[in-house]
Amino acid sequence: MDFRQLAKDARERLRGLSKDNAERVGEHLVMAGRLLDVDPEQAYEHTQAAVRRGGRIDIVREAAGIAAYRTGRFAEALRELRTVRRLNGSSEHLAIMADAERGLGRPERAIALAASPEADTLDAYSKVELAIVVSGARSDLGEHDAALVALDKLPTLKGDLRLRVLQARAAALEAAGRTQEAEELLAGIDPTDLERAAGNAEPEDEVVVYDVYDDEADDEADDEADDEADDEVSGTEDADDDEPGVGGSEDDAEDELVVGDEGSGAADGSGDAGPVGDAEAAVDEGQRP
Repeated sequence: MDFRQLAKDARERLRGLSKDNAERVGEHLVMAGRLLDVDPEQAYEHTQAAVRRGGRIDIVREAAGIAAYRTGRFAEALRELRTVRRLNGSSEHLAIMADAERGLGRPERAIALAASPEADTLDAYSKVELAIVVSGARSDLGEHDAALVALDKLPTLKGDLRLRVLQARAAALEAAGRTQEAEELLAGIDPTDLERAAGNAEPEDEVVVYDVYDDEADDEADDEADDEADDEVSGTEDADDDEPGVGGSEDDAEDELVVGDEGSGAADGSGDAGPVGDAEAAVDEGQRP
């Protein structure tokens, strides 16, 4: 494991920390990225260790939010990703936030997020992911025709993203009771390709797991970084607890503190380009950066 395995832009965003602390945080993020698909719970623990050392850095909170989502901690994922949005103004994880709303049993809020102005700012890949979530939310509400229409509006796709849309369409058909059509839709596709597209493929390289905790290093963490992180975490999480969800009330917002059952997992990615993963898929003739 090496700090330099972290993407260059991610390393640059850790410059607000002391050198030693930045490297330690980066190592936790590298491990979180490597473990996310094989041991999400351990990946989550690494992101929590990173938050303790660098909680005011956007990519650290981003990693924590994604790992929380992947482990079914949907309310926590929403709080973290809202914090990221306040820190850097980005709504790139809107699809994950919408799917987290589904996981909390609030499909109508997922649909509302997809109709928000922030959805118009997403890149082509993220718009497809959001459409997949909306399709699932429509099925949750028993709106089976609308679930299929959400996918019909998508452009011609290539690669794994095309397979993900086919899987979403099959799920919508099955939810509508059209099981035979769902099976026929996926019948000619290699199951291995479907597993890979869904993010369930085993990694090619063996993942060596390092301990999350380094007592000596944690005890000697940079005081300045810890103090600022505590201030930032306190302020942003207080704001999150008071922030109502889309189309909801403050009373509804308090419900976000209760973690619901595991949702569809429709909006996650894998790889090592970002803090916890990279999603590669072709859209028309382009490819997500």
